[in-house]
Amino acid sequence: MNTIFPQLTQPEPQFLTDLSPKDKPWDLHRAQAQAVEGLYRDTVFDRLAERIHHCTGYLGFGWATEPQSGETQLKLVAAQFCRVRHCPVCQWRRSLMWQARLLRVLPEIESSWPTARWIFLTLTLRNCAITNLRSTIQQMNLSFNRFVQRREFVGNVIGWIRATEVTRGQNRSAHPHFHVLIMVRPSYFGKGYVKQERWTELWRQSARLSYTPIVHVQAIKSRHESEHPLRAAIAETLKYSIKPDDLLDREWLLELTSQVYRLRFIGSGGLLKEVLRESEEETDEDLLLLDEEGGEIDGPDIFFKWHRQIQRYVRV
Repeated sequence: MNTIFPQLTQPEPQFLTDLSPKDKPWDLHRAQAQAVEGLYRDTVFDRLAERIHHCTGYLGFGWATEPQSGETQLKLVAAQFCRVRHCPVCQWRRSLMWQARLLRVLPEIESSWPTARWIFLTLTLRNCAITNLRSTIQQMNLSFNRFVQRREFVGNVIGWIRATEVTRGQNRSAHPHFHVLIMVRPSYFGKGYVKQERWTELWRQSARLSYTPIVHVQAIKSRHESEHPLRAAIAETLKYSIKPDDLLDREWLLELTSQVYRLRFIGSGGLLKEVLRESEEETDEDLLLLDEEGGEIDGPDIFFKWHRQIQRYVRV
């Protein structure tokens, strides 16, 4: 054995989650994005695969100190996003961006309407073939336009935000549905109250259905009781439009990508009309969420690279 030179060993890699456990979702969503990239490869959407390949390959973080708690933690300040609609990373960051925008203006809205209440509405149709998804969503949008003109809606609602979600059925069908967060007048829980059966009938008529659809209605606790239910409803409304696991069916993904091309999945009206706007011009800065509260930031001075083999972010 050669004892002249000591055995050289590589230092153990340091992972993003070693320094910041709360950033564990980065590993999860980037691994999902790598899988979606592979499904797009060597198809008519190969250009999307190439964009996803270069998405968030490096992340730059700085240290931010929370002004209230004094706690110091890492905060993302540099990254390049592909902005492909079905990239799991960009879909996740887009959802967080919309939630942050609504939460930022929420105090002002509630200050102007201190007695307003909130309800969460889910409107569904029967599953359709994935090849009919585009026309189905277009018809749903027309149905919703009729829905918001109904007397019960107009008389009670101050503002609303609607998000489209599509899930994959067991038979590879598509299940498009709406999540709607609705701000209502305080009289809604008195003389203006609309029972679930009536909401269901209003949606059935507006969608011109020959069957009774499934409609869920949930009252959100007032902010005086707890702010958490409203935040949870905002997160549920503005979550990802497609579950990442549903994207891992290649045939379904390719057809989905064609079907929803240039369709808008976010809508709003009334007092909330200008709060969220789905834009094709979103920037890296939008998805970085740099305007979130979180104190002054030093950096970026810590960088992590996506390691495709071990599927984790490694410090460089």
